[in-house]
Amino acid sequence: MRAVICQNFDQPETLTVQTLPDPQPGPGEVVIAVEAAGVNYPDALMVMGQYQVRPPLPFTPGAEAAGRISAVGEGVTGLQVGQRVAAFTGTGAFASHLKADARAVLPLPDALPLDVAATLPLAYGTSLHALIQRGALQAGETLLVLGAAGAWVWPPS
Repeated sequence: MRAVICQNFDQPETLTVQTLPDPQPGPGEVVIAVEAAGVNYPDALMVMGQYQVRPPLPFTPGAEAAGRISAVGEGVTGLQVGQRVAAFTGTGAFASHLKADARAVLPLPDALPLDVAATLPLAYGTSLHALIQRGALQAGETLLVLGAAGAWVWPPS
């Protein structure tokens, strides 16, 4: 597989692309053939060592991706090879294949484009968290959004 690798905490321009062995799923895991990945501000902060999470070096950045399951590990139920999914893994999404805990994988309807799905777990999840858990938004209340932004998707459509 091909993967973007962060060797040292530095600017995103220092990332390299390397060829690595294909990941194999362990118990409770799946491997996803990545078709699109969300590119978010926390990804850049993580690469620079400025995020609240500092993965051990070297690592593959990328918190969220979408694609099709290419392998299923022992004990995984409800997911199967060929199924369209999105995943939030924190790291690893900037690669041709992503190993993910099956609990972090979301089955997708056929009508949802994978490039859109790749940006849902982090960007949408953060918005949902802000509105419901932090803002305690309730039915019948009105919310005024003065600005909004989201993740980029790679590769671009």
